Amino acid sequence: MTESSGRLEPVFQSISDWLIESALGEVKLEEQFMVFCGRLSEAGIPLARGFLATRALHPMFVATTATWEPDGNQEVIHLPPEQDDAQAWRESPVFHLLQTDRLEICYDLTSDGDWQNFPMLVDLQARGATVYYAQIVMFGPIEQARRRQDACILSWTGNHANGFSSKQINTLRWLGARFGVVAKLHRREQTALNVVSAYLGADAGQRVLEGQIKLGDGENIPAIIWYCDLRSSTALADRLPSAEFLELLNQYFQCTAGSIQDHGGDVLRFIGDAVLAIFHVDGVDGYTRAARVAIAAARDAERRLAELNKTREKNGELAIDFGLGLHTGTLMFGNIGIPDRVEFSVIGPAANEVARLEGLTKKLGQRVLVSKKFADLLTLDWRDLGEQRVAGVEKAMQVFAMPEIA
Repeated sequence: MTESSGRLEPVFQSISDWLIESALGEVKLEEQFMVFCGRLSEAGIPLARGFLATRALHPMFVATTATWEPDGNQEVIHLPPEQDDAQAWRESPVFHLLQTDRLEICYDLTSDGDWQNFPMLVDLQARGATVYYAQIVMFGPIEQARRRQDACILSWTGNHANGFSSKQINTLRWLGARFGVVAKLHRREQTALNVVSAYLGADAGQRVLEGQIKLGDGENIPAIIWYCDLRSSTALADRLPSAEFLELLNQYFQCTAGSIQDHGGDVLRFIGDAVLAIFHVDGVDGYTRAARVAIAAARDAERRLAELNKTREKNGELAIDFGLGLHTGTLMFGNIGIPDRVEFSVIGPAANEVARLEGLTKKLGQRVLVSKKFADLLTLDWRDLGEQRVAGVEKAMQVFAMPEIA
């Protein structure tokens, strides 16, 4: 790096130092990008717009973009899979750059040229932009990074009459690479968190990342426990083609697990077509609050199921149903398995009891059953169904059905 990059100027060196220091702390990438743009502008780079794009390994979105403008306009967008091939993206200069073997591109917007093939640049030029510079910062060997789309993309739009000077371009290239260090660490951390959260649940995933990975690691926790199962799943699996049954399962999980997640619960496991989840007990009146939230999630799951069945019946498909048990108790929350293949889950009598409770729903003709311990937490018009004997539980369980909805 030469002096013409601005590397020897204290104002730019301080930005470089800040970027490296921030990479060692808690990275909030989009927020740091906004600050980065602001500091570049204050240091004399005539920025009219800064843009960041990163790929994401996430079940809900495929990429994130951040846009900065000097008037305070800041926008962060998480792109869902269906927008990954949108026309606006395919007509962008960055998409064009990715189709080449180049790592950067620069357009003078004050003269006619290839930039006029890109609607976005035509619009920026009409708003006063004079220059556009984009760079790809690869996270690893170039060919491998291209294949994996493992990089971040930065673009800088200037509005000075003379565009960006060569020194300013060199400075953006240099500091953009420094920002790439932050982006790479963020991608690695977020990928790890997204993967473990998607496969283990948010709480278990965080515990694993914090080092709780050895066989036997765990702790006793109080919780409200949810266990639900799809009704007639064996008959449905036999009757439907595998692709249709898989789609049905995901619809059912959206009703049940989706409701749990939306109400702050923690889905621990999908056991075939069953869902095991907990609502954490925290703070004053923690059991009551968690029980109230679990009831709200159960009502929401029933509402979603009713809407789903309307659609299924309209399409000539079979309606589906589920059984749900709600219980409370102290569970061992930790790793089980063998030393080199562990699974984070809950174990203990309460976990066994809630599964047995759900098993009674079909016998008693109820969709939702709760234990006496659960019912005692909330003053509701519970319907007492008496004591029931279940396999694997020494004492008979007194069970209650949900109050009727007026």
